[in-house]
Amino acid sequence: MLYAPIILFVYNRPEHTKTTLTLLGKNFLAKESDLFIFADGPKENATAEQLTKIKRVGEIVRNDYGFKSVTVVESKKNKGLAASVIAGVTDIVNKFGKCIVVEDDLETSPYFLTYMNDALEVYKDTENVACIHGYVEPHKKLLPETFFLKGADCWGWATWKRAWDKFNPNGQELLDELHNHHCEKHFNFDNTYNYIKMLEDQIAGKNSSWAIRWLASAYLNDMYCLYPNETLVVNTGFDGSGTHCGTAKINIRKTVNHKVNVVWQKPEECKEAWNEYKKHFRKMKTSFVIRCLRKIKRMIIK
Repeated sequence: MLYAPIILFVYNRPEHTKTTLTLLGKNFLAKESDLFIFADGPKENATAEQLTKIKRVGEIVRNDYGFKSVTVVESKKNKGLAASVIAGVTDIVNKFGKCIVVEDDLETSPYFLTYMNDALEVYKDTENVACIHGYVEPHKKLLPETFFLKGADCWGWATWKRAWDKFNPNGQELLDELHNHHCEKHFNFDNTYNYIKMLEDQIAGKNSSWAIRWLASAYLNDMYCLYPNETLVVNTGFDGSGTHCGTAKINIRKTVNHKVNVVWQKPEECKEAWNEYKKHFRKMKTSFVIRCLRKIKRMIIK
């Protein structure tokens, strides 16, 4: 089996980048895997501090982390994450037919690459599987070892050329099609998470999310994403260091420390998992409202 090339997108977060590479290099298949690092360039108005961080990232990615090979592609100008991801994934899947995608704020389990490569092999000829995902939202109910939800996802994922070819970068076309199919409520997990608003904001230029367009593209093509029942990835970027992450108070979860078995199953939405995601999103929304009310209360007191 030819192991999938890994794509890592980096920019100006040296400490995150170092941790991501160190943990990725500890994966059992790292020595068998080719790594392609796409490093975004500085913005025109970059400060001296930002330039220093970008330079430091460039130094960090050239260290030896134990991969079969490392190719660094540096952009002289700032493309932005969305343009970098779309161009980088397209380039690699066109050359190799498949890829595993990681960003610079993801910490992976040692079994992450094993799970990704196993799933890429098992579902390579299953046309309505768009994506393999390493992260799973917190849930209380016991779920199957792997399960499907409709669409695609973006925190440590993998795909094939056949699926990525269906990616539509035109947010307006995707939104129109979602409206035409009257599937907004389901797309929004029974309106517990407003993905439609995220897509509308992308169209309006309020965000540049490639991920919402990837999700909508797969969803509208009746394609599914495979998830593990225990997470193999955690995102540590919600500390204000990222361009789009902002800040949030989140619980850092532990990644799974054993192999996730991938056995072929018919791609169809797991109702139990869908309901667990709904519960989680509803809880997140409630927590956000409570935080806002507390903030307003503090302001009134002051």
